[in-house]
Amino acid sequence: MRNYEAAPDLLKDRVILVTGAGDGIGRAAARTFARHGATVILLGRTVSKLESVYDQIEADGSPTPAIYPMNLLGANLEDYQELAQKVNETWGRLDGLLHNAGILGTRAPIDHYDEEEWQKVMHVNLTAPFVMTKACLPLLLASDDASLVFTSSGVGRKGRAFWGAYAVSKFGTEGLMETLADELTNKENIRINAINPGATRTDMRADAYPAEDPNELLTPEEIMGTYLFLFGRESRGITGKSFDAQ
Repeated sequence: MRNYEAAPDLLKDRVILVTGAGDGIGRAAARTFARHGATVILLGRTVSKLESVYDQIEADGSPTPAIYPMNLLGANLEDYQELAQKVNETWGRLDGLLHNAGILGTRAPIDHYDEEEWQKVMHVNLTAPFVMTKACLPLLLASDDASLVFTSSGVGRKGRAFWGAYAVSKFGTEGLMETLADELTNKENIRINAINPGATRTDMRADAYPAEDPNELLTPEEIMGTYLFLFGRESRGITGKSFDAQ
């Protein structure tokens, strides 16, 4: 679906929340969704980055987005409930939620992995999406066509040495997606899937592979076809699946 050709108004009037919207794939997704008509809620921890994306979306002539600063590492249950409450007060529903935010953590053998670092990676990559999904699920179910997408990874399907907490968190992400999709299989107005972005030109990829030439990788903008397909109505009825963006 990398070459999926989306209609210009594919996401018109849809409200989509994107986590980690200040950088990389999150920024590209937010701008792409907005260009196709969506009102995007930009969630991230660095306000200046969110403001930059906001300005880019405005300059594109797309629907005015919203900024919602949140540090997933320090957020508690009340923070997620407040997020859901504010979305409900403003729009009364949520048509899409992209769990894009994540951290790499240390690349090290399991027997040398720092326990505190392990907890941080598992919290941001797995626990935070669980709690946010739980808080926002009523808003998604209030939509007549909602799409919930988690971010997976190749190392979340086949374990690979030295990927530590990141790999385990992505195995958990796949499990969370499949479990929730199965639980909501009778809800025709919502679909739950995951995307593995693959080798993409991002800061996280550069941290993981410092010797790699980034110019040989696809940019985040070049993998948006799969994202557009899953957030558009043409993917209605497709749920519990894990897709490769490349």
